[in-house]
Amino acid sequence: QAQLVESGGGSVQAGGSLRLSCAASGYTFSRYCMGWFRQAPGKEREGVATINIYGARNYIDSVKGRFTLSQDNLQNTLYLQMVSLKPEDTAMYYCAAAPSRGVGGCDTFGGWGQGTQVTVSS
Repeated sequence: QAQLVESGGGSVQAGGSLRLSCAASGYTFSRYCMGWFRQAPGKEREGVATINIYGARNYIDSVKGRFTLSQDNLQNTLYLQMVSLKPEDTAMYYCAAAPSRGVGGCDTFGGWGQGTQVTVSS
């Protein structure tokens, strides 16, 4: 059964770094778009970074230049390297997968894991 398991969260001071990992068992990166999402208390979940099967990445403006999404196809693991963290990055971070439509983009993301908490103090 396909499963996504996030890890790597923690508490850091502003300006610090963290690397999140997502073990994606049962998902083939050549068939699925992958993404990192986050949800802060009282706010809706937002997509942070996504990658399609061609390796094209998209980031929300607030993390561009600070976050880097990567994936290890052999380990079937998705990563999110986060540097220069800000208090507004505080949230529960989730990874998710979406069946690829090829050149048509990605289907709806799902398969949510339990998430990993990132807390950034000022």
